[in-house]
Amino acid sequence: MNDKTPRRGGFHHIFGVPAVLAIISLVGLIAALVGDGWLDFLSWVTLGVPIAVMFWAYGRRRQAKA
Repeated sequence: MNDKTPRRGGFHHIFGVPAVLAIISLVGLIAALVGDGWLDFLSWVTLGVPIAVMFWAYGRRRQAKA
């Protein structure tokens, strides 16, 4: 297979990472709403993960274009 051939993936291949990010975000939102103390820390970390993934993907995309 060459690089131009599109890959076929199953449901988990296509929606796996977005589903995991959605679950992590949901945990962070719930922790922020119901907790104090260590749950505040948990909410900051879990809500920061999707942002970190976004910056990682952006940087990787910029490298691929260069």
